[in-house]
Amino acid sequence: MKGYLTMSTKELARVSVLERLLNGEIKGKGAACELGLSLRQIRRLKGRYRHQGAEGLIHRNRGRPSSRKIPQTKIDEALNIIKQQYYDFGPTLAQEKLVTRHGISLSVETLRKVMAEAGLWKAKKQRVPKVYQQRPRRACEGELIQVDRSPFAWFEKRGPECTLLVFIDDATGKLEHLMFAQSESTQAYFEATKHYLLAHGKPLAFYCDKHGVFRVNTRRGGTSDTKDSNGLTQFGRAMAELRIEPIFADTPQAKGRVEKVNRTLQDRLVKELRLMGKNTLAEGNDYLPEFTQDFNRRFAVEPKSQEDVHRPLLPTENLDQILIKKYTRILSKNLELQYKNVLYQIQTNRPTYALRNAPVIVTEDYLGKVKIYYKNQRLTYRIRKRQPKSEIVDSKRLNSKVFEIKKQLGKEGVRWTPPLNHPWRGRTFSFCRP
Repeated sequence: MKGYLTMSTKELARVSVLERLLNGEIKGKGAACELGLSLRQIRRLKGRYRHQGAEGLIHRNRGRPSSRKIPQTKIDEALNIIKQQYYDFGPTLAQEKLVTRHGISLSVETLRKVMAEAGLWKAKKQRVPKVYQQRPRRACEGELIQVDRSPFAWFEKRGPECTLLVFIDDATGKLEHLMFAQSESTQAYFEATKHYLLAHGKPLAFYCDKHGVFRVNTRRGGTSDTKDSNGLTQFGRAMAELRIEPIFADTPQAKGRVEKVNRTLQDRLVKELRLMGKNTLAEGNDYLPEFTQDFNRRFAVEPKSQEDVHRPLLPTENLDQILIKKYTRILSKNLELQYKNVLYQIQTNRPTYALRNAPVIVTEDYLGKVKIYYKNQRLTYRIRKRQPKSEIVDSKRLNSKVFEIKKQLGKEGVRWTPPLNHPWRGRTFSFCRP
C-alpha cells in the first residue's frame, strides 16, 4: 500500500491486537476483551485487516459529510433573513423569530456560530463578575413585588423617548405589569399601580429604590410636603392606606432581579416594538400585555409554594380616592385656603364660624381637577384670586432656558458699550496714596 494513512489512536491500538490475533498469539475472546468489542466485531475487523491491511480498520465514514449536517442552503437562507430583518438581534432572539415567523429551525448555538462567522454577532468580552451575596427568592407569588423604572429610547428614532415602569414578582420572575410613561412621576406610578392592583390584588410589599416618588429623602423638617403627609410622599401615603409595606433598596444590586429584567427588556422589547410597528406610547401600551404573556411563558419560574398571597381589595378601598394627591390645608377666618398659588374660598350655608381654622383635605386628580373635603364631605368653592406662578426649571434645563430668554430679548452675545458722551466717561477719579 502506497502513501500515508491517517489513523486515530484507537485504530492504531487495534492494529497490534489484530496482528497478534492473526499470528495465533491470542484468541478471539481475548482480543474482544482487550479492545472492549464484541466477538462478532472482532471477526469483522479480522477479515478486513487480512484483506485490506491497516486501511481496513479506518472508519468508513471518515471524509464523508455527516448525515445530520444542516444543509448549507438552510443556513444561507437564515443568514439572509437575519441580515435583512434582524441585523441587530442576538442569537437567542434571532432563533426565536426564525422559528415563529419563518419556520426555520436551528439551534441557538448553531446560529451563534454561523452569525459570528458571518460577522453578524460579536461575543461580549468575558469580565470577572463582582461577587454579591445572592438573596433567595420569596416563597409565594405576591409576597414581594420589585418596582423600578427604565428610561430608554424604547421606540428608537420612530417615537419619543419615554420611561417603562416595571412590576416583577420576586418569587416567580413574572412580569406582573408594564406601562410606558412620559417620565417617572407620582401620577405615572399611581396609574400603573392602579392597573396592577385591579388585575392581581394587593401584594404584601413593594421593593423599590430611594427615588423621591417613594420616600422623602431630605432631612429638613418644616417643608410643606412633610407637614402634609407626616413625612411620607404621596405614593408612600397611598401605600399606607392600602396596607402595602414599602421596602427601600440601598443599592441597585439589592434589587438585581428587576435590574436584570430591565436590561433584557431594553434588548428584546425594543426589537419587538420595531417588528410590530409600534411608534407611540399608546400603541406600545396596547402591545405590552401580549408581550408580557409571551415573556412570562419563556422566563417565569415555579415558586417554592403554589399559594398566591395577593389580597383582594376591600369594598371600602376606593382606588380613585386613594391613588390621588392629597394635601392638608387650614381654612382662614374668611374660609379661604391657598393651593398652588390659587386662593379658594369655601361656599357653605352653615355659619362661617363652624369652619374657621378647620383642617380640610385638598385632592388633585391626574387631570388637575381639585376637590376639597371636610370630614369626608365634599365642599363647594370658588376661586378668589389666581396668583402669578413662575415656571420651575430644573438644573438640567437651566442653561437652555436662559439661552431662550436672552434670545427673546435680543441680547444674545451682545455686549453693551456706553457712548462717548455718556456721563460715566466724563468723570475723573483721583487717588490718594496713604
